[in-house]
Amino acid sequence: MTTNSRRQFLATTAAVAATPLLTDLVQAQTPGRKLGVALVGLGSLATNQIAPALQKTRNCRLAGIVTGTPSKAEEWKKKYNLPANSVYTYDTMHEMAKNKDIDIVYVVTPNSLHMQHTLAAAAAGKHVYCEKPLEISVERCQKMIDACKKAGVQLGVGYRLQFEANNLECVRLAKEKVLGDVKIIDATFGFAIGDPTQWRLKHDLAGGGSLMDVGIYCMQTARMITGEEPNWISAAETKTDPVKFKEVDETISWQMKFPSGVIAHCLSTYGANGFRGFRVGTTKGFFGLEPAYYYGGNRGKRSDETEINIPVADQFQTELEDFADCVATKRPTKVNGEMGLQDVKLLMAVYDSIKKGRPVTL
Repeated sequence: MTTNSRRQFLATTAAVAATPLLTDLVQAQTPGRKLGVALVGLGSLATNQIAPALQKTRNCRLAGIVTGTPSKAEEWKKKYNLPANSVYTYDTMHEMAKNKDIDIVYVVTPNSLHMQHTLAAAAAGKHVYCEKPLEISVERCQKMIDACKKAGVQLGVGYRLQFEANNLECVRLAKEKVLGDVKIIDATFGFAIGDPTQWRLKHDLAGGGSLMDVGIYCMQTARMITGEEPNWISAAETKTDPVKFKEVDETISWQMKFPSGVIAHCLSTYGANGFRGFRVGTTKGFFGLEPAYYYGGNRGKRSDETEINIPVADQFQTELEDFADCVATKRPTKVNGEMGLQDVKLLMAVYDSIKKGRPVTL
């Protein structure tokens, strides 16, 4: 071997040794070595969206379940051919520490249970992906972040629209000022909620009503489009059914002002259908999506008659693949716990403005 060849060999060897993540990535993407995901909570979202999405992902798979309902456990074991040692109750989550087939725990339980289940997963050494909102208070969100950092695992939040092509196209239009400077944002999302006994209408479980459930999408829209954090919020609540919405909010409208001067008008509701998108007013026109927040079929238009209608894959598949990549390569997820914490801070500021009957400065 010549001197130059030897130098090149040593340099290449040193570079490979300094980048062990390459091996992790190759292993994660090799057939048969998909990262294992355990679902905590087997409600509608897990059953109809997340589990089916896991069957399509290139780098992760359903490897476990956590449920308090024995009949569901048996049903899922048969449907997805899960071994008995991959089925847990909420009281036995700590035993996941012995299961090397599980790498990620996806928490899909009611809002106020997110901290409990995240802490259990982190203590078992598993990375955590948690549905939004991250939790029902700033303090609880911080405990989740701290626990995951202490355990050396990642904490991600299920902000699927952070990966959805049509929403990201609107972010590009704003950032590149394709239609001029952004000045006004109108964002609304809501539906007429059904079953009055469901957990979303119980404050202890949900932490709030339409704002916590669907208003958070409007909050995310304003933050994504502006790339800023609001410094002023003013909010008001409307309740037409005090019996059904005894414990939580029915309809909330709020206004936010951003450092750049952008004003966002937002509304969330459990009282009516037809609220599902956003529109951005600019100095040269407008753009927006209607619908903007659905699992599929989001689309919109621009004032120059250009359609915004990019075909997209399953949104849950996309977000799961991204998080699995982050875990495999030790790359921080962009939908991290801090993002979830910030949203909860802003949602609490909306409630604070309603309680005080005046705007709040952040």
